Order: sequence, then structure tokens, then C-alpha cells
Amino acid sequence: MLKIGDFQFHSRLLLGTGKYPDFDVQKQAVEVSETEVLTFAVRRMNIFDPVQPNFLEKIDLQKYRFLPNTAGAKNAEEAVRIAKLADASGLCDMIKVEVIGCDKTLLPDPVETLRATEMLLEEGFTVLPYTSDDVVLARKLEELGAHAIMPGASPIGSGQGIINPLNLKFIIEQADVPVIVDAGIGSPCDAAYAMELGADGVLLNTAVSGAKDPVKMAEAMKLAIEAGRLGYEAGRIGRKQYAAASSPKEGISVVE
Repeated sequence: MLKIGDFQFHSRLLLGTGKYPDFDVQKQAVEVSETEVLTFAVRRMNIFDPVQPNFLEKIDLQKYRFLPNTAGAKNAEEAVRIAKLADASGLCDMIKVEVIGCDKTLLPDPVETLRATEMLLEEGFTVLPYTSDDVVLARKLEELGAHAIMPGASPIGSGQGIINPLNLKFIIEQADVPVIVDAGIGSPCDAAYAMELGADGVLLNTAVSGAKDPVKMAEAMKLAIEAGRLGYEAGRIGRKQYAAASSPKEGISVVE
């Protein structure tokens, strides 16, 4: 069971809702993924205009919790304004803090992310900050009171997978709140690896919406995350330099 703040989820897959070919494909992908949390960029949705196309028209709103993000914010004050807009829409169970500091790499601004997290916690939000794989920054965000930490595996939408597993492992080992690996996941292999490292969940969007068959990829990601979690809980064998026989030597009859 994944617990974030006051919320509990069976699925450990958090799914984005952008860039799908159309709303029907998006709906099918969401359903087959069995996610319980949907995320979207508040500034890219016409959530207050009923005449504009909206993916929510295809979705059973009672089945999901919503994690709007503050994409587009350049500083803490903008992030807070976007979060309050999402809250006013009634589509804000939690808020993903996203304050981009570099337009080329889309890496988050650590200082403004810290400020935004602190401000939104004071406002009573359930806060999940998106951050780089900075071990110290992750600890400071948790110390502020963040309800989960969301370190990127690699740059947003890059599909490069996990480029720094050591730092992710350090973050996971030190955290007392859920660690949700976010950004850069490209394949089910990446998602399974994140879970094998001990992550509590994975948030992804482009890996599904940009796939040749988003619906099949959504199912593949669901299964990969389940398998990765089971593998982590089971405990993998240690790596050895040399071969080790898989059959016991004791009790083997001698053939002459």
C-alpha cells in the first residue's frame, strides 16, 4: 500500500495526462494502467471553461485522486498561485511542486522549489516536490514536511531512464516519506529498475503517451512496476565474481 499524506493507494503508478493522440486513447491507457492518481499541468488545462475540450469529460472522476502540477512556474510565488488555482477548481487532492530553473534541460530550481514547498505546506496542501536527484536537497525537502519526494531519473521527457542509480538509492535509503521516481522513464525496464532500487512509486507520462501504442505501454508499465516492487520485497541474490552451481553437491550419486 502506497501512503501519501492522508491518502492510500493500491497502485504505485502515477500517470500523466498530456500529449496523448486523442482523448479516447488517453482514457483507454488510464484505465488499463489501473492507476489511482492522475497528474496534469494546471496552466495547460481550461479547467474553468466548459466549452473547451477537456480530458476529464472522458474520465470517471470518482475513481481517481488528482495531482495537479505547477509546471510553468518560474518562482515560488507563481507555483503557489497555480496551486491555489487548482485547489479552487476542486481538482486538487495533492499538489506537485514543479519550478523549472533551466529552460534547456528543464531541471528544477532547488532554491525556489524549497521556498514553494514551505509556502504550500503553510497553506495546508499535501505537497510532493519534483526535484533533481540531489541527496541533500531531498533531505531538506523532507525536513520541511514534504509528504513525498519526487526525484527525476533523467531530464523530463528524455526517455533516458535512470542515469544516476546511486543517488536515487541514497535518497530512498534516507527518506522516511515515499520516494516517487519522476521524469525520464522510457521503458518498462526503467520503471522496474526504479522499483527494484526501493522506490515507492513511479510517475510517468511521455513514456506512455509517446509510445507507438500508448494503451499497451500503459499496461506494460503497470506490470513492470508490480514486478519491480515484488522483486525488491523478495530481495535479490548477491552478485558473485565467479559461477556458483545452482544444484546442491550433497547427495549426488557417483557414476562409475
